[in-house]
Amino acid sequence: MFKYLLILLIINIFYWYRPNEVVEEVHVIQKEEYDGFKIKHIFHHGSGKNHNIHRRLDLTPEYIKKTGLDEVDSTKYHHIDTNQQGFVNIDAMNSDYDWPSSVKGNPWTMNLPYKYKKGSIKRLTERHTPDFIDSYLDYAMSVKGNPQIMNRITLDWEDEEVLLPDVNDKETLVTLALMSSNAYVKYPIDDDGKKASDWYDIGEPWVPDKNHSDVEFGWGEDGIRGHVFVNEKDKIIVVAIKGTSGAAIPGGGDEETTNNDRINDNLLFSCCCARVSYMWKTVCDCYEKAYTCNQDCLEKELMRKDRYYQSTLEIYRNVTEIYNTKDYEVWVTGHSLGGSLGSLLGRTYGLPVVAFEAPGEMLATKRLHLPQPPGYPKYMEHIYHIGNTADPIFMGVCNGVSSTCNAAGYAMETACHTGKLCVYDVVTDKGWSVNVLNHRIHTVIDEIIMVYNDTAQCVEQPPCRDCFNWRYVVHDDDENDEPFLPNPLKPHKSKTKEEITTTSSSVSSKPSSIETGTISSETSEPSEPPKKQKCLKRTWYGWCSEWGEDPDV
Repeated sequence: MFKYLLILLIINIFYWYRPNEVVEEVHVIQKEEYDGFKIKHIFHHGSGKNHNIHRRLDLTPEYIKKTGLDEVDSTKYHHIDTNQQGFVNIDAMNSDYDWPSSVKGNPWTMNLPYKYKKGSIKRLTERHTPDFIDSYLDYAMSVKGNPQIMNRITLDWEDEEVLLPDVNDKETLVTLALMSSNAYVKYPIDDDGKKASDWYDIGEPWVPDKNHSDVEFGWGEDGIRGHVFVNEKDKIIVVAIKGTSGAAIPGGGDEETTNNDRINDNLLFSCCCARVSYMWKTVCDCYEKAYTCNQDCLEKELMRKDRYYQSTLEIYRNVTEIYNTKDYEVWVTGHSLGGSLGSLLGRTYGLPVVAFEAPGEMLATKRLHLPQPPGYPKYMEHIYHIGNTADPIFMGVCNGVSSTCNAAGYAMETACHTGKLCVYDVVTDKGWSVNVLNHRIHTVIDEIIMVYNDTAQCVEQPPCRDCFNWRYVVHDDDENDEPFLPNPLKPHKSKTKEEITTTSSSVSSKPSSIETGTISSETSEPSEPPKKQKCLKRTWYGWCSEWGEDPDV
């Protein structure tokens, strides 16, 4: 008997004593102290020719009650996926709203539960200094992200202890997926309850034309939306970015945003401006010849003010004007295009991101030259991509002549993601076939996350490269000259081409002493030694912008 007790004791010691295991502290919200996320604001940022329009709608309790949003029946948002013959009913799918049938509740008043864990993120110290990020991105693009030059900039990074979404908790994943789904939800009330005066102008004043319907602003108007959820107890903000609207890329209805959604999809996720064949209409003029693309042109297109990346940055900046980042944590989520934009935003500002079924955004991350802490492992960026193996858009296989994406005019050619991948293998586990309908956010919630007992394991993506068969070229002003790369720590006087030519000709006109086999005895007239220079003014990133004589020498 004693022998068996001793064996049992040894087993328990080995079971409980795990010296090499890292235990993360996970905060479990008790029912009596529960205070979940509630939607508080909707930001709409215009795009294309209306990219200066930026407005905000505050969903206060008074507004919700006044407009009747508190009485909305959530069943109104459920999709009808099949008709009586069992075939997919595309018209019904696009006329309804993308809300999971397994979740009961009002999208405008729901109190969404969550769990968080504590961790650290390394991010730029000056990221919220006005114009800092814009200046960094402009400079990185001007030097083409050359690491040798970028290393000259002494950027300040800091490790911050933050609250992170617990992606291993099913309830938390459902909550974040519901937020992503909420970004597609349209306004359900009648025209009398919707007034343009309820929206606040953030950018330039918005003046609709006489043919424009005020009641559709923020939903039907061209641009992107950010739905903002707030938890005041733990001081956490979640920004959910809306994804693509369109019949062929399921997720939202057929809205006015469809055209610009497709343009930004094709710009972010294609190899070269959606140049699939000569029959395609490209979204930019960077294509040069067969499998050759202008890299500078691509980068400038992504950074344009009327593209979605810049609009996403603006939404974040305006959210943080309301909620001070010293007091609130900010998380980002989104589905499809919204998830990829959220990932780009997270890399830019160092924010935790949970993206659902997002196309591969690693290529866009490189083209934008987004900041990354030197030597910092990617898995510590806390960017998580939730997807399933039956979604061709997430897996990067929705391309080719016979694909649904190709038929609808989407050039989805990227498959590589940043951060970690959390993939549900529904093809192996459930026998699903690869179909673009498995891309829908409510399918992910109803038939994947809610059905699996455990959440998908999050792992780093194996080495991955997009568009390997393309050649990307750059064109400097004078490709025969070496680029001017000034040393930021020393004064430098640049020479003009005339000076360089004159110097070269004068040198070449005289035979060298080595060539003649003699040592020249000529000496130049003595001159005063140059006075020591001192930096009088520096830019935000440490480069000297003005040099002068040191008065102390």
